[in-house]
Amino acid sequence: MTGREGGKKKPLKAPKKEGKEMDDEDMAFKQKQKDQQKALEAAKQQASKKGPLVGGGIKKSGKK
Repeated sequence: MTGREGGKKKPLKAPKKEGKEMDDEDMAFKQKQKDQQKALEAAKQQASKKGPLVGGGIKKSGKK
């Protein structure tokens, strides 16, 4: 075993995948996911503008 052979072997490069052809269903699904992601981001922005939701829960008295 010489110094050149030691160490971890590099894995072979994986062959490039062919570009998948997307039909109308795939395009519609991708568009639906993008719309849902945008709606989620908008909801996060809307929620961050308001203060924390503290209305319910157990109310603690000032006595100890």
